[in-house]
Amino acid sequence: MTGAALAGPDGVLRCPWSLSAEEYVAYHDEEWGRPIHGDDALYERLSLEAFQSGLSWITILRRREGFRAAFAEFKIASVAAFTDADRERLLADPGIIRNGAKIDATLANARVLADWSPGELDALIWSFAPDPASRPIPRSLADVPAVTDESTALSKALKKRGLRFVGPTTAYALMQACGLVDDHLADCVARR
Repeated sequence: MTGAALAGPDGVLRCPWSLSAEEYVAYHDEEWGRPIHGDDALYERLSLEAFQSGLSWITILRRREGFRAAFAEFKIASVAAFTDADRERLLADPGIIRNGAKIDATLANARVLADWSPGELDALIWSFAPDPASRPIPRSLADVPAVTDESTALSKALKKRGLRFVGPTTAYALMQACGLVDDHLADCVARR
């Protein structure tokens, strides 16, 4: 079956996308699909997923510490206070993806989120988690969607609240990364 779980160098079955780089194996085994809560943590994931748009996730993983340093560990209140000078600093920072539209969206999203109540982002995002019993367990990569009704609804809700760079595909990637859905393949060691 194409796209089925594959044995890694250690003989353990994993989702095949996780075997192309050492960073992917660690991310797959320790983070991807595990529940993430907290406004700052979710803001970080939302921002990184937006930066990933059009790029490979390995590019983001390899620069994640640079992103964290550049964006004040993704503390919403800190990033919301960034100035035009900070924006210029970010555009010149080789440790991140220097895309003006993505940087602007990350800054604008922090300013929007700074006005939300504590826990509001967490509650909103998690309100779109589908019932796990309603989802078939994927047996191959062909069974894993790029967009779902829930991710489309999440995207619309985030946009309605003023957030940017949160299309349905980005929203679904966020849902996968933060454990709202478990898209580890049926035979994968990381499947919950």
